[in-house]
Amino acid sequence: MTALLESLPLAVSLGLFAACALVIGVVGTRLTHVVDDLADRTGLGEAVAGAILLGMATSLSGIVLSVSAALSDQPELAMSNALGGIAVQTLFLTLADLAHRRANLEHAAASIGNLMQGGLLICLLALLLVGRFSPEWTLWQVHPVTPLLFIIYLFGLRLVSRAQHNPMWQPARTRETRLDEPDDQALARSLTTLWLAFVIMAAVLGVSGWLLERSATVISQRTGLSQAAVGVLMTSVVTSLPELVTSIAAVRRGALTLAVAGIIGGNAFDTLFAAASDIAYRGGSIYHAVPDDVSLWVALSLLMTGILMLGLIRRQEQGPGRIGFESVAIIACYLAGVAMLVLGGSAAPA
Repeated sequence: MTALLESLPLAVSLGLFAACALVIGVVGTRLTHVVDDLADRTGLGEAVAGAILLGMATSLSGIVLSVSAALSDQPELAMSNALGGIAVQTLFLTLADLAHRRANLEHAAASIGNLMQGGLLICLLALLLVGRFSPEWTLWQVHPVTPLLFIIYLFGLRLVSRAQHNPMWQPARTRETRLDEPDDQALARSLTTLWLAFVIMAAVLGVSGWLLERSATVISQRTGLSQAAVGVLMTSVVTSLPELVTSIAAVRRGALTLAVAGIIGGNAFDTLFAAASDIAYRGGSIYHAVPDDVSLWVALSLLMTGILMLGLIRRQEQGPGRIGFESVAIIACYLAGVAMLVLGGSAAPA
């Protein structure tokens, strides 16, 4: 099946790319509604449901790509896809901010859960840098940072859940603040039906993401781009489309906390792409097998996440272009990263 897809003409690959993107757009919108109802029906709350359910479901295609690339001895593609996805998904949050015209999204979606998720993400990204610059020690070809990523992620989710149920900090309420309150219609829906719909839609997103990656691989092979450029500029954007669709859908539905949590929680989960890729990669530590232009995106993701957290704490109601200062700064950081990647690649010796 893979060989057949990779032998498709460029025009057919472009058509497959567009068709899968359409499927993701439709299914992603419906998935947001289901997760929002599950958040109310199970009592998880939008921040936790967004991080665990929405974040994981929309990340299926990305983790499949990174692990398969690592198994195929393409560590640069595996890591650039994971790290580029974190950066572009943070950028997508600015598009969701644009979709919420009444006020800055970070102002309206004040939540202790989202702040905790942001802190967890910064810890996980910093741990990736520790792995990159620590000694190249491995046990069964796995670096010690890899199990730490899983442990800290699970421990962080427990802290977020506890903070949600017993908060020691509360955001000030304003006329634009949208609280995470259960919806009566959601509470009336069957929990079994909601879970079944979630599993089916997540599976469709996973398959669509795999097909998108195959078509993107065919397209990239004809361009001569480096694996880092392909991972950051193509596959990470493609596999992150569900996050864009679901975040904007959540904003339009009024589930603002879910929109922010889906991005931040999805980013935290995406750091595990690197851990899973290190396990799949048989050439030693995957953190040491990637060039500096891939590690650059860890630093950029740290910077973008820190700016986002400042926005969540500052809660500017209106900013430039009716979005917050953090959205403007995140856009600038991402564009600067793309410029450095492109210019660095063009300056590299042939």
